[in-house]
Parts: sequence; C-alpha cells; structure tokens
Amino acid sequence: MSSVPRRPHGALFAVSLSVLLSTATAAAQELPPPSPDAGVPASDAPTAEPDAGPASDLPAGLTPEEMAQIEKAFGGDTQQGVPASTSAAPDATPGGGFPLSIPGASSGTNFLDMSFILDVAAAAFTSKEPLQGGAHDPTRNGFNLQQLELSIGSVVDPYFRFDANIVYSQFGVEIEEAYGTTLALPASLQVRAGQFLTRFGRLNATHPHAWDFVDQPFAMSRVFGGEGNRGLGVELSWLTPLPWFVEVTGSLTDATGEATARSFLASSGDRVLSPLDLQATGVVKQFFPLSDDLSFMWGLSGATGPNPTGYRNRTDIFGTDLYLRYRPITEASNTLVSLQVEALYRRRQVPGDVLTDFNSYAQLAWRFSQRWATAARYELGTAAKGEDGQVAVDPLDPEWTKSRDRVSVNLTFWPTEFSRLRFQAARDNARWRDEADYSAFLALELVTGAHGAHAF
Repeated sequence: MSSVPRRPHGALFAVSLSVLLSTATAAAQELPPPSPDAGVPASDAPTAEPDAGPASDLPAGLTPEEMAQIEKAFGGDTQQGVPASTSAAPDATPGGGFPLSIPGASSGTNFLDMSFILDVAAAAFTSKEPLQGGAHDPTRNGFNLQQLELSIGSVVDPYFRFDANIVYSQFGVEIEEAYGTTLALPASLQVRAGQFLTRFGRLNATHPHAWDFVDQPFAMSRVFGGEGNRGLGVELSWLTPLPWFVEVTGSLTDATGEATARSFLASSGDRVLSPLDLQATGVVKQFFPLSDDLSFMWGLSGATGPNPTGYRNRTDIFGTDLYLRYRPITEASNTLVSLQVEALYRRRQVPGDVLTDFNSYAQLAWRFSQRWATAARYELGTAAKGEDGQVAVDPLDPEWTKSRDRVSVNLTFWPTEFSRLRFQAARDNARWRDEADYSAFLALELVTGAHGAHAF
C-alpha cells in the first residue's frame, strides 16, 4: 500500500497561505502597539498614534487588495493582519490534510492525514459453525461488515510523529492503534510509545486492507488472537550499520487482552507487579536485494510473557518469516510475484505439563496486470502435545485434538486505486470434525482520504 499524495492545489494553497501570513507577520511588527482597551495595562502602554482613518488600519506595505486576500485566507477572522485565534478547527484541504496550526503563527506546520477504509463482504459457509478466528473475518452467511477504519497521522514537530487507527464495527468503536514515533534520535535509533501492533513476524503489524486475502490466517488468530498481537507499551528499533539492511526491534507491552494476547494473560486481568508480568518481543529483520528485479527479506521473532494457568507460568513463541518478491523494474511491466511464509512454534507452561504446537501458512500472490491479481494460500496447525510427545488437551482450544489445514484461492480486481473487489474460496479441513468446511467470499473495499490508495 502506498500513501496518496496531496493534490497539487492543496499544497499550493498551504504555500500561498504561508507566504501571505509571513508578509502579514513582518508587517505586523511595524504596527502600533495595542491600546489599554485591548487588555494591556495603561501604565505599560505607550501613547497611541492618532487615528489616521481607515487607511491606518492596514499594515505598512500592504494594499487593501492584499489585506482582503489575507482576511479571505483566514475566513475573515483577523485583527490587524494577525489571526485572532488558531484553536478553531479549520476546513479540510483537498488532499485530506487538515492544518492544525497556521504557518508562521506558532512553532511549526502540522498537517493531519486522514482517511476512511471500508471493508464489507458477502459470505457463504457450508458449516453452521465456521472456524473463522480473525476479528475482521466474515463469520456468517450473508453480509458482513468487516471494519470501517479511520486512519490518521501527522508529523507533530521535528521530534515526533503521531499515528492512530480507530476501527468502527456494527457494535462499537475500538482504538486499534495510537502511538507516537520519534524522528530525531541519534545512532539510527527510533522509539514508539502508546498502543501498537507488535512487529512479530510479517503479517501481525499490518491491517486488513494490506492483506492479500479476505481473512486472517488461523495461525495468527490461534496464537495471538483475532485482533493480532498488540498492547500498550514502548518499542525501540535500531537500524544497524552493517553492509546489508539489518533492523533489530525490541518491545515491552501489556500482556492482557483476550483478542490480542491470547497465549499470555488474555482476559485474566492480572496486575503488573514486576517487569516479568509484561510481554517482551524481539525481532530481527534482514533484507537482501538479490537483483534489480528480485528481493528477499528474512525475519526472526520471539515473544515471551506470563500466562494465567499458574504462578510464574509463562508462554514462549518463536517465529520466522520469509518474503520473496519479484517485480521487474528494468522494463515496463505490471507483473508482481510474491511468496510469503510464516511459521510459529509455541511453548506454554501449564499445571503439570508443557504444551507445544506448530502453526504456519504459505501464500503465493501474482499480480498479472495493473488491475488484476490472483493468490493461493495453504495453512497448517498441529494439535497441542505434552512433554511426553502425546496429544494433550489445550485449555485454549480443547476441541483441537487433531491437525487442521486450510486452502484458499482468490481473484482480485481493482477498478481504481481507491477500490477493490475480491472473490475468495476456501476448503477448511479441521480433522476433529466429521467434514471439511467450504466457504466463499465476495469482498468490497473502498478507500477515501490521504491514507493509502492501492499501489498502481
């Protein structure tokens, strides 16, 4: 997904406004000081110049036409060429940017990028109880509102950036992410603080509009929860000075949340009494440009934290992810082929035993024209096993006594970069059930605002 650039006339408006205000500010320095009636003590106010009539109200060097333009730019709410207030919410600019402060009137310029992303789907299942684990998955026959996401972001000042994703559903509103990111730390360091999706693996840190499929792989919902692993906390990233791209990331986050920390404290509500009660996540990402057209990324991830099954019982999750991408740039082509693989190994301490399970998915996507793409995905999850190597009852998924696999294929069409139609079919074979479940989705996505049109 790539960001939508602001439209040129929005940018020209901001530049013109800044130039006009700079002129007004410079001219305002030559204005006579305010009178005592304006709120300045009489003892501190120098003698005002005699009223020279209407022409004296104009800042020096400005014509009535220029002053009229400045007043028009600020909606007429000016006094002696300077805005009376910048606290009122301004009108939206054409590109989706919202000026939060007027250039030249405060410490800096602050534009807010905002967008809405709507995901809806029509679904059909052969099973009365489909095993859809993702919070944004279609889960029932008929029409499903997957999400309406409000995405906002802004560079606050030279030191921080703010981002947030607020999700609306049929039954409520949720703050999915809201965090600040540093912009000026030395030694290639960067800090995030707030509520955010952890960077475990490749898919977890992304949102549904960036996925190649309508639903979430069950590996992610089984291990982390339907919303993906996230929490309140702090994260530190370091871009190493090695000859190839290597980024090291570590974070400490809240280990609670039924849909976000399923393998950890989940909905237990346990208090944080020490750093051991937090979830710690570590990630190493490496990128290798194999050629002008072919690139490869490899990641290693690990997460550890408490679980609610007993005193000091913990869960450890280890993962690896691979991403191979082919996109010809040496010739004019819309072809894009990507292979993405993730594997997660989970180890949990429970009373009297240690449970382990393995979950993975592999997907191949092929964009064969500017507006058309197809993809296929295979998923696998094993039953939990105890220290003796035998299948054990999993307190989180007691019915998961045998392996499960799912095969999905889809076809995607982009009418424009702001809309997407996707048809997907799947066969879900949970072997503890008598029959496999078949499903079909027809999903529509609409994007408006400055967040992210689909890459064309």
